[in-house]
Amino acid sequence: MSGGWHSPAFWWQARPSLAARLLAPLGRIYGAVTAARMDRKPRARPKIPVICIGNLVAGGSGKTPFALALAGLLADAGERPVFLTRGYGGRLSGATPVQVEPRHHTAADVGDEALLLAGCRPTVICPDRVAGASIAETLGSVILMDDGFQNPSLEKTVSLVLLDAASGIGNGQCLPAGPLRAPVARQLPHGHALVVAGEGAGAEPVRSAAQARALPVFEARIEPCNAALVDGLSVLAFSGIGRPEKFVESLTRAGATVVGQRFFGDHHTFREAEARQLLDAANAGGLTLVTTAKDHVRLGGVQAPALNELAARSLVLEVEMRLREPAGLVALLLDRIAAFRARSQAVSPVSL
Repeated sequence: MSGGWHSPAFWWQARPSLAARLLAPLGRIYGAVTAARMDRKPRARPKIPVICIGNLVAGGSGKTPFALALAGLLADAGERPVFLTRGYGGRLSGATPVQVEPRHHTAADVGDEALLLAGCRPTVICPDRVAGASIAETLGSVILMDDGFQNPSLEKTVSLVLLDAASGIGNGQCLPAGPLRAPVARQLPHGHALVVAGEGAGAEPVRSAAQARALPVFEARIEPCNAALVDGLSVLAFSGIGRPEKFVESLTRAGATVVGQRFFGDHHTFREAEARQLLDAANAGGLTLVTTAKDHVRLGGVQAPALNELAARSLVLEVEMRLREPAGLVALLLDRIAAFRARSQAVSPVSL
């Protein structure tokens, strides 16, 4: 599993910094290549609808809790959702698709996100979206593809663009000068709706661009769902996720006092020495250790005393994505799913 990754701080500054300006020529090339790739014709159309949950930028935007929320809404509507994801950081994420088995696989096997998703619905991992879809389509009635918005290999029935309300698109530059994967104007035409998560003004330029294209815009926010667990506690928070400050915000909203915090790179593999340091710091300060569900699954499946103790002692703040108007989004999805099925009855799908 990956040792973790932090996005550069200058990506999220409103105005491009000197580093961003120096890297801008590379960003223009990267953005143009990605945009051209997105314009390619898909090479395969699965037998069941594909709902893509993507974003415009690199880094965390809450795709996993949104995917879980969407799966619940679709299940309530009578669908049988199945997740398809890369399995980032897992040693089994290769050319051959793997159906995740939570009772047998660990985060080191399939990645932390896939393990969380598999606890809710059938989940298939494979970097090759077409190969993964050939297995996923046998396990449910609709594929929820976690990420892959910029990947053209698989035909998408619906593409939902998830964007953090506070950070938005950062400095508006493309990788490596900024967080964008391609210019907004080249990405939005591939989306069917924008979902703005959280509060803040960072997403307003994209919201305006989406509305100008008559794309539906939905509001969502991440909320703690077991707040009573940490309410009133003085805590040492630790996490290795894309946007750790969101974790701290959720803890504060749940009523905890965050006395200490230790952040690692996204998908960080915790080491024995790091676990011991966290335990010692909590003991010294009389603090309760708290982490995220994604981090906690990465502490499992290992035989190491300090890591095992850290996993046993750490509370897990569970969060969920809540849509302001879920009925509107579900109606959009069901309309496009129905259109896909009507078209499938008239035209035989391309074999995967």
